[in-house]
Amino acid sequence: MFLSVGLEFYLFPPIGGMMQKLLLIGVAGSLGALARYGLGSIVQRYSGVTFPWGTFVVNMLGAFLFGLVWSLVEQRLVMSVETRVIILSGFLGAFTTFSSFMFETSSLIGEAQWGLATLNVVGQIVLGLTAMFLGLTAGRLV
Repeated sequence: MFLSVGLEFYLFPPIGGMMQKLLLIGVAGSLGALARYGLGSIVQRYSGVTFPWGTFVVNMLGAFLFGLVWSLVEQRLVMSVETRVIILSGFLGAFTTFSSFMFETSSLIGEAQWGLATLNVVGQIVLGLTAMFLGLTAGRLV
């Protein structure tokens, strides 16, 4: 819901009460986890099983979205601290998959697939940073 106040936009009103805040973070986290699972599964199904493309795509999209949301919050939107936490820590925190990234990389190493393990680590870090900066830039241009 958008409420216009001059040039400022509020996505959500400030949230009252710790229990309500925790509940909303939990709901956002659940939605982020479901989105991660859904997108990761679809990408992996269509890309094959040799390289963890599902996790790779989810992490790149998550980095981009984090940068975009952060930039929009800083540059254009007025949003309560609670709402920022819900979106960034709740939804996007559950959506990105660093623990899966580490597990899949260690599995590649355990299978002596050094090239794929290196590609996974370097690719996700370099492209993740690139996606974050692209998201920040996109947010500033909106």
